[in-house]
This record gives sequence, structure tokens and C-alpha cells, in this order.
Amino acid sequence: MPDFILNGQAHGDVADRLMANGFDPGALRPFLGKDGHSYVTVNRGGKPSILRTNTAATLRHEEWLHIDQAIVKAARQRLKVVADLRSRGLEYVIPNGMGSTSLLTEKMSDPGEAQVSMDGLRESSNDRPQYDSVNLPLPIIHHDWSMSARQLATGRQAGTPIDTSMGEAVARRVSEEVEKLTLGVSTVANQFKYAGGTLYGISDFPQNGTQTLTAPTASGWTPATTLQEVLEMKQTAFTARHYGPFALYVSTAWDQYLERDYSSSYSGETLRTRLQKVDGIAIVQDVDFLNGYVMALVQLTSDVIRMVVGMEIVTVQWDSNGGLKKNFKVMCIMVPQIRSDYNGRCGIVYGSTSL
Repeated sequence: MPDFILNGQAHGDVADRLMANGFDPGALRPFLGKDGHSYVTVNRGGKPSILRTNTAATLRHEEWLHIDQAIVKAARQRLKVVADLRSRGLEYVIPNGMGSTSLLTEKMSDPGEAQVSMDGLRESSNDRPQYDSVNLPLPIIHHDWSMSARQLATGRQAGTPIDTSMGEAVARRVSEEVEKLTLGVSTVANQFKYAGGTLYGISDFPQNGTQTLTAPTASGWTPATTLQEVLEMKQTAFTARHYGPFALYVSTAWDQYLERDYSSSYSGETLRTRLQKVDGIAIVQDVDFLNGYVMALVQLTSDVIRMVVGMEIVTVQWDSNGGLKKNFKVMCIMVPQIRSDYNGRCGIVYGSTSL
């Protein structure tokens, strides 16, 4: 598949179709109607519209539904942190994000303290806020898969649905990459840079607070040791003027220790349940892809973290080899935006045994 955009210009037949439809991926999802003609569903004025197209369609509408259901179901299995953020409304949606390569936002300094007087005539400081612009890259996360025209025809002849196993595997890889970018542990696009901006995650944001953790395998460690260190992480967030609510994301290496009894004096209490009782901690969640004994305390507010969504996970299709090969691309524009205030204070505290 040719690149969608190069230096701001579309290239290739597929990219031309995107450009002609305002970069709406629906233009690359043609389906066969019952009348034998080809159609696409694209947005017109914010509403989906079904349009007849000269682009030859391969899949029927029901086949697209089958693919989409399998892809979305497979993708959601891996989005733990992303799902937490979006379920709490911590997202910023860019309509038609294919047409935007970055998001420009600003950080503002504190305007100063309010005054208290009986008549309201005393002048406040009236400080003019200072602003600092921050650019966030909006890359496409994508993976390809394909099938031959003969595979498609054989399935139809037998009356069996399209085999989506490869598409499901690809969708998991795409969603895993979104989760890794959010955690800041991607090996493909770690600290991705574009247009003067850098894409950071939870673990590698430069303004994070830090906490040295004691490994549960260390001599003398007890669950109370980790509780105290988590309380210290919370205090670090307080010092940075962030007061919750928090999520405590932990690496899977901690799981067996979180499930152990907290103390012989507390029947049925585990380290996990004890941490969940800490005031201000709303979530204690094991997450994939964090290596070693790692914890991250994250304030769940939009001034600290949110997902920027330019395009949900979607599948597009095009032909090659004279139509004998049916190419598919699972892709999305979904990246984290980690934020600090003008003075560099952030509501994330990252803990590790290697700090």
C-alpha cells in the first residue's frame, strides 16, 4: 500500500481516494450492494452517507461486519490502561484525524493568588499568564494482512464466513502498540518525534516524579514495605500539587506478591486489597508490557493524561496483483498525551527498583 501522505501530499491511487474524501478511511472500505454495484460509507457534514463508487468492491456488507466485529473484539483485549482512561472520559477526539499530523496545545503559568477584602476594591496581583506551546505527534499505528481472491471465493462457495484469524492477530498487535505507547515502553516508536514534538508515555515523561522501590525478593521485604513506598509516591504527587484520584498501575511481576496475605494479623487482607484502601487510589491494576518490579501512580485527570483519538481502530482494503490479492490494513490514530503545568509539575510518579 502506498504511503498516505508524504510532505503533506497524497501519493498513489489509494492515497488519492483518501484525499478526495477528506481522508475518511470509509473511502477504502467499498462493499457490494444487493444490486451488484459498489458503495462506500463516508461522512458528509458529520453524518454517515452511503455513496455509489466506481471503485471495484470485493466484500459484501455482511462480510465487512464480520471482519469489524472480530477485529474490534481482538483489539479490546489488550487495551487495559487505554480502556481505563477512555472509560473515565480522559480523551480528546480529533474529527477526521487522518488530516492532522500533530496537535498543538499550550501550557499556562499560574495567574497568582486571589485577594480577600470586604469591599472588593483591593487590587489583586493581575499577573499576566505565560504560555508555552507543546506539539504532540499523531502517528498512524498500523499492521497489514491479506488473503487471495481464491480464498475468498472458496469460502463463499462453501458458505463459510471469512477466516479472520490473521486479522485478529494483527488487531492485537496494533492494540498492543497503542498500550505500549501509553505506557512509554514501545520498542517500535519509543519517544516518537515529529514536527518538534515528542510522544511520551507514562514511564518516560521527563517531568514525572520518581520513587525507588524495594524488590519483593529483597531480604527483609514485607508487604508493609511496599505500602509505605506507595504512600511516599502519593506524597510526591501531593508536593507537585496533584491530589488524585489516582490509578496505581503495576507490572505483572508484582502479581504474586500483591495476592499474598498482607499480615498474619489481618485475616483475608492481601497487599492488593490494602493498597486499594489507600485514600485517593481508585484503581490498582496489573498491566502488560511493564518489565521488572515497576509501579506508576497516575492522577486520572485530563490535565495529567488523556488519549488523543484521531481514528478508532479500523480496517481498510485494496487490491493488488490484478485483483488476485486482497490487502487489508488494520490501523488507528490513538496516542497518549502526558501533560505537566507551566512549571513542570506532573501528576505521575514512576517507581522502579532500578532507579
